[in-house]
Amino acid sequence: MFKQWEGFKSGTWQEGIDVRNFIQKNYKLYEGDASFLEDKTEKTSKVWAKAYDLIVEEVKKGIIDVATDRVSGIDNYEPGYIDRENEVIVGLQTDAPLKRIVNPFGGMRMVQSSLKEYGFELDSDIEKHFSKYRKTHNEGVFDAYTKEIRAARSAGLLTGLPDAYGRGRIIGDYRRVALYGIDYLIEEKKKDLDNLNGDMLDELVRKREEVSMQIRALGEIKSMAAKYGIDIS
Repeated sequence: MFKQWEGFKSGTWQEGIDVRNFIQKNYKLYEGDASFLEDKTEKTSKVWAKAYDLIVEEVKKGIIDVATDRVSGIDNYEPGYIDRENEVIVGLQTDAPLKRIVNPFGGMRMVQSSLKEYGFELDSDIEKHFSKYRKTHNEGVFDAYTKEIRAARSAGLLTGLPDAYGRGRIIGDYRRVALYGIDYLIEEKKKDLDNLNGDMLDELVRKREEVSMQIRALGEIKSMAAKYGIDIS
């Protein structure tokens, strides 16, 4: 048992990854009013004042800045702050507030057209590598379309995937990090990988590859948090 678990009600959540069981065992129903809430602190007011000014600036300009020299990734940016002296909860998408990321994994055309619209240009090496050597999600979907699907899409019978489609995300269950820590999650994932045995056919190979990627991603989350001086191991 982790020391941090002391004071919580026991359950199967202590035997393996089971956030649902932890919640069921430990939640307390609150039926009161909002009188327990406190007003904003001076720190919050200062952080929000800076954030508000940035939001107004973005509305006027359309966009403040874009990180065109790197692509989206868990640990691809240095720490970013709105007001480092007064921030209690830290962590921005990039190394500066309202600085946009570039995500060509979804589709290069969307990136190129969006940057051009706001007067930005993608790093030439990134554009070259993603155009020549890296298949995007958009290209993968179009490769999978049959002639019938393409015809139905062209005729407007199906909306299909837009030509410049640039989305695609998986939302992680970050409650697991708070409850178990990254190191424990990695160990459990390694057990999952060890249990993926059998004939090395497409499905098994794909599952082993995906779990291996998940293990690396957990390590990247740990590294990213460490840049902010936070140990989530």
